[in-house]
Amino acid sequence: MKKYSIIVVLTVVFTTLFYASCSEKNLDLQPLSPTEASYFTEESDFNKVVLGVYAKLTDYYWFNAGSPIQGFWQLPGDDITSTGTYAFEIFGTLQPSTSQNQVFYRTAYQLINRANTALQKLDTENGVIKTANLKNWLRGETLFLRGYTNFLLWNYYGTSPLITERIQTPDKITPSSSKDTELLDQAIKDLTDAATLLPATWDAANRGRVTSNSANGLLGKALVFRGSAKKAAADFTAAITAFNKISGVSLVPNFNDNFDVKTENNAESLFEFQASQPDFDNVWLANDFQRNGVGSTSAFWGWYENSSQLGGQAPYIATQKLAQSFDAGDPRIASTLDPKTLSFYKYWHTGDQKSQSGVASVNNPRILRYADVLLLKAEAILESGGSTSEAIGLINQVRTRAREMVKGGTSPANFATTETDKAKIFDWVMGERLRELAGEEGSRWLDLRRWHMAGKINLATWNWSSARTDVTFNVQKNLYYPIPDIETNLNPNVKQNPGY
Repeated sequence: MKKYSIIVVLTVVFTTLFYASCSEKNLDLQPLSPTEASYFTEESDFNKVVLGVYAKLTDYYWFNAGSPIQGFWQLPGDDITSTGTYAFEIFGTLQPSTSQNQVFYRTAYQLINRANTALQKLDTENGVIKTANLKNWLRGETLFLRGYTNFLLWNYYGTSPLITERIQTPDKITPSSSKDTELLDQAIKDLTDAATLLPATWDAANRGRVTSNSANGLLGKALVFRGSAKKAAADFTAAITAFNKISGVSLVPNFNDNFDVKTENNAESLFEFQASQPDFDNVWLANDFQRNGVGSTSAFWGWYENSSQLGGQAPYIATQKLAQSFDAGDPRIASTLDPKTLSFYKYWHTGDQKSQSGVASVNNPRILRYADVLLLKAEAILESGGSTSEAIGLINQVRTRAREMVKGGTSPANFATTETDKAKIFDWVMGERLRELAGEEGSRWLDLRRWHMAGKINLATWNWSSARTDVTFNVQKNLYYPIPDIETNLNPNVKQNPGY
């Protein structure tokens, strides 16, 4: 009887537990980690999602399993060259399947997706963000980063899709190719809005985040580029307006401080990638695998003197054209290159600090600085019919800074402000941009491309000053990079650029 009672009791207990465990209420378990639906409940959550947009910039600087992406923007111009077989210098061997091409394109759209997600969350935020103005600042940062990315996509691809909303339904996953300057138009719109939302400065803990100066600087640059492509004086005038809104910045006395790890985010800097030493130091992995999310090492892979750090590939070097462009005694030469070996020096030889892996750098790549703005403004003044003496004065500011790096220096001398030949002054702008901005974030290639579109130069007969003899530039084809086949194979609405 006792045994029977025990069996009955156990049967009741197990039956109760069975039904309890199978109830719908108990099956509705809470996830072990935050979900999107539960995440945006604190002000810091919105800050983190915007920092995640910044973090994607890291993937423009990682090593990419033996294929450094930097050649994508450093090699097509006439300032940097190599004896290696890099497709971005030879042009003729550039294909939709080229690895760096695919990495750049994928990274750009991943960043845009993060930006669109952040903007969606900010649009639906309702009272969680308490700090005054922070919501506007976060929105401004996100618009800036999306604008910067669309600026790059237009410059390199021209016709890649324009995506301005978060993709959440199947009917949105195959957007069409963009047309004309649609990508650049959106960049200008985003940057215009960002300039009105961003703060003038951040506190020390947030140093390096973009500001209203950053937005106005990049907005003016984008307007100059559209003015070049469209031959539109109104865009040049609008660019001057944007540039004139920049305040509190200046050329630093020492040109070298723009490339030294010890003088990052200085008075001349408007936007730079914030490199740092991550807790998980593996520069061969994309940002999604970095545990700390934002801080990461940057890589100046093409310039290191040790070929083993390049996987046995040929290093990037300065062109003879660049070496010969400087006036004798110009102090910028020593900061830029070795005239004898043509070794390129910026960033890695000046205050460079290697990461723990020994192959990367924690030196910030400067993406936009005030010297760039001054020279763009000089160009905009010329193209909008402004004062030639004012334009020359802006060029001379850059030359004066270089000259005064040496006490009693005489080179480079100022250009005569009495010159009125606009074609000659434009040549001065082009030459100064070559000397001042050589090797910096694709500056030279993007300049050459837009000047060709504006009819200022002819790239069909251009002197690339390459270390190779097999450069084959086709103006009907190579003004655009090929849309990667990772896109065209999956999206029937995206058309390949001509010639590929």
